[in-house]
Amino acid sequence: MRERFHGDPDAVALFLFSMSSKKGRKLTKAQKAKQQEEEEERRLREEEEARLQAEKEEQDRLERERKKKELERLELKDQERREDELNELRHLLEENHTAVTKWKIEAVEKAKWERYMRCDGTPDPAVQQDINTYISLWRDDPEVNITMVLKQCNLALQLIEELEGLLRDVTQPEEGQKYQEALINLQELIHSKHHLTTEEILKRASENTDTETGNMQTMVKDDNITLCLWANLKKNPRFKGLNFEEAGLGFEIHKQLAVSDIAVRILHTHYDHLSLLARMAHLRIHTPSHRSLAGSEEVPADTDIPEQGEIKGEEVREDSETQQQRGDEEVQSIQGLEGTKSAASLQSRRSSAHPPEDQGSQIQTQMEALGDDPLTPVQLTMMGRGVQVVDLMQYTPLGGVFYYDVFHLPPQAHQINGWEMRQLLDTGLQVFPYTMEKSSLDDNEASSSPAIGVSVTLPDSVVFLETPQVARWDAAGKYWRMDGITDVSYEEAEAKISFKMDSFQAFVLMQETYANLPFHGWELRPLGPDSALFTINGALIDLSIVIQGNQCMLHSEQERGLSHLTGKWMSGPALQRAMLKTGINIFVNEYTDKYVSTYSKDPLTEHAAYEQMALFASACAFSRSNWNAKCGAEHLVMQVCEHHGPDPVPEASWSLYLLGAQRSQKLEITDKSEAFSPDLYPGSEFHSTFIHMLQDGMSTDGIARTRESSYVFVDTVQSLLCATRPLMYS
Repeated sequence: MRERFHGDPDAVALFLFSMSSKKGRKLTKAQKAKQQEEEEERRLREEEEARLQAEKEEQDRLERERKKKELERLELKDQERREDELNELRHLLEENHTAVTKWKIEAVEKAKWERYMRCDGTPDPAVQQDINTYISLWRDDPEVNITMVLKQCNLALQLIEELEGLLRDVTQPEEGQKYQEALINLQELIHSKHHLTTEEILKRASENTDTETGNMQTMVKDDNITLCLWANLKKNPRFKGLNFEEAGLGFEIHKQLAVSDIAVRILHTHYDHLSLLARMAHLRIHTPSHRSLAGSEEVPADTDIPEQGEIKGEEVREDSETQQQRGDEEVQSIQGLEGTKSAASLQSRRSSAHPPEDQGSQIQTQMEALGDDPLTPVQLTMMGRGVQVVDLMQYTPLGGVFYYDVFHLPPQAHQINGWEMRQLLDTGLQVFPYTMEKSSLDDNEASSSPAIGVSVTLPDSVVFLETPQVARWDAAGKYWRMDGITDVSYEEAEAKISFKMDSFQAFVLMQETYANLPFHGWELRPLGPDSALFTINGALIDLSIVIQGNQCMLHSEQERGLSHLTGKWMSGPALQRAMLKTGINIFVNEYTDKYVSTYSKDPLTEHAAYEQMALFASACAFSRSNWNAKCGAEHLVMQVCEHHGPDPVPEASWSLYLLGAQRSQKLEITDKSEAFSPDLYPGSEFHSTFIHMLQDGMSTDGIARTRESSYVFVDTVQSLLCATRPLMYS
């Protein structure tokens, strides 16, 4: 015992005392009986718990077996009707596709006929001889009156818009090259006419002096341009600058210019021809890098993609040097904003022939909605050596181009003995050499002249969701760049931005292309037969699009910049182009995932969902689900319910549906459940198609309404869903 307690006498004594106490305290019969009773109860309870646990395990096993057998039964049932369901879906899609294709062909033919019957003397841009004759005659036209010239320019802009539409639909490379050359010629000619009218106004500056300043200041404005001109006749060294209040434009100059024989011009074109030159100069082969959505074949990845900091383009192999030289001259003419012609050559390519396209099974991205622009720029952002070249995939110019120029003031007329004497020069309008133009990326030396200022009130026709970015045009490199712009000040309340540049250059205001993505939410719900409301809760702005047949109407609480769009009916593609031009971008393309964080989804499964959502958009409402981000790349989850009438969908009406490549099912969970579960909703079944899954819970009237939907309505809804891809970008 001593060894047990390691020789501790106190521990031994305590042990002996406790043993003697127990021996001296015997249990009574009642205590023994109670103790036995408690032990018996504990034993019975443990046996009961074991029995219940065994029963529960057996029930769980039986339930698993029952569910397994039920799933096998449902899967077998699904397999038995799979072919019929797929055939029915295929028939519906093909029937709509055939009808839409026929309708579009007839619409094109009707438009051609209506244009032919106009007989208004305007050339048909699709006929090369007509457009070439028009360009030649206008080029030789001596008219320099600003009013008449602007009317001619507006007609040329309409022709350019038609040529852009022809380029979007072109299928032959030769046709694309022909339309592109005509488009460039018209752009160059418009710019040339602006120079001629500017020169004519400045020649008579002394006849239109301001009584207070003694200088000439004038503004000319129409729907497409705003021209602000100031002629320095007094040469007051204290002159600092001028604001054209009505135009929302102003400039600041320094003493060396204030005492010089100069004229300052700010020409705001509400269109942007320079960005097109940037895209033409820096191209890459435009082929999707992902699987074709028209089938399972692999599509070659993009080639000729430059490394970061490298400018690279694919040059066209012309049949003769004459064609190349003519292209160079056209680009240089438009770039001659600083009065010099760049020696850089025009880099362009012929549009490749489009492969046969199954329009019923291909996602229509933003590029496709705009006609699959054949002029796709490479990424050009470069931060080295202080140069910041704009990536036109990441940023979008908005509101047109502001040409900021300083010219030598042409000789003014003098009145001598009733005669008007004027020195005539054959040099045309000459640029005043304020600073040397930086013509290369390595030429980054400091400017020898003080910076010149400019202020711009944001155009009413665009929406800037964030503070505008300013970019200036590099005529030699044919790109926009953000360096060389200082002292930027943005007054949000007045929608006015001011900054300084080291030289007179064209500039634009830019915004991040995908600033409004990813979406915070979305909903598509029917308003009535062939009518639906598509709502997008964007990252920065919410908006809704009402769909009625093949027409769309934009609604938004945003007022500034959207008054010319909201409440007006137009076709889906026209609305998309107008929204992009305005700065409201909810559309995606093959580059979007490089700039927007999102989760991956199988594109074929996603597109199949949009096809079937469009078929049932007259009777069912669809909405975003939180679980779409948790169900994996191979599946989609959305909230759906049958809905009739224009009222909002009650919160309790929504049900969750899981979509996969092979089957769809209704889920037991709700959007507010604590965890995601793919368990089948009790009493529901599997279906091989989404629409047959939906039909299980729909009324007879609801199903009938889906079969009565107009093919143009279905096509419009599908195009809008495919252009925004809410199941991936929300």
